[in-house]
Amino acid sequence: MSFLRKLFLSLALFIAPFIVYADQVNINTADAETLAAAIEGVGAMKAAEIITYREQNGPFKSVDDLLNVKGIGEAILEKSKDRLTVGDEGGSSEAAQ
Repeated sequence: MSFLRKLFLSLALFIAPFIVYADQVNINTADAETLAAAIEGVGAMKAAEIITYREQNGPFKSVDDLLNVKGIGEAILEKSKDRLTVGDEGGSSEAAQ
């Protein structure tokens, strides 16, 4: 693989998350695939657990409530917190706090 091709691929992989997540992901409405893509360090199984927690306990009141889901710690949350929201009943997004 040529140097320029490697450089282009590296740059594309670096900026892709910023392009994909220009808008915040609502953790109260997102499906498992979206959660897994938006939360760094979370795969399909952990995303499904987030949804199960949400279904059993009601909507998250803040992004920090993700810490109540087993296996979600401060390190995981901090990596993706700026891309997440809980929204509000009016339909607009509330910034992660």
